[in-house]
Amino acid sequence: MATKLSRPDIIAYNVTGSEDVDNARFYKDCEKWFGNEITRVGSADFKDTWDVWDRRRYLRDRNGAPCTQELKIKPRLQFQQPDDIHIFGYTADRADVRRADGFREHWPELNVEFPLIERGITKSGCLAMIESAGLRLPRVYAMGLPNANCIPCVKASSPGYWSLIRNYFPEEFEKMNCLCKSLNYKVCRVHGEWIHLDELPDDWPMAEPIAPECDFLCGLAEGDLG
Repeated sequence: MATKLSRPDIIAYNVTGSEDVDNARFYKDCEKWFGNEITRVGSADFKDTWDVWDRRRYLRDRNGAPCTQELKIKPRLQFQQPDDIHIFGYTADRADVRRADGFREHWPELNVEFPLIERGITKSGCLAMIESAGLRLPRVYAMGLPNANCIPCVKASSPGYWSLIRNYFPEEFEKMNCLCKSLNYKVCRVHGEWIHLDELPDDWPMAEPIAPECDFLCGLAEGDLG
């Protein structure tokens, strides 16, 4: 949605090799909607998130996850130009506003814009606008995932998230469980206590989907879509 509102000359997407297969369909739909191709930017050193975790031998620490560094940050730094204006799709939800503020603080040399925050558009409003434009959202949103990112994401610690991954992506769940055991690492936290994935109760409820909902602010922004 940030892309459609801003109409940048170059639309870049970080290839991670670990997203749901339906995302490829959504990107093609978006290219038609934008009237512009999406440039794939990937790592020359790593195949996907699993490759990063296997070779780096850790999942995350206080500085973040190595997959983010290797598959997103490094390729973007190699691709970008000094005079670029960087447009990001952070929404007006509180957590995203904090991320945007942190981005500005960490990368003060970059010229950045956050059109969804500027217009007060939340995640639910953004999803509603996309559906209103006639696009079918990536299927993982209907499952309950908050973002159409890598599956799984090691930055997620919610038991509801991991219960959802176990239900819809059992192979990835078990693969992550085995990797965590081999690294002696725990990614799930229940009632403040970190646990291994195979310790997550079988009946733990899954995360609920975000309901697309457009308020008057996103209604106003739809007038800018053209």
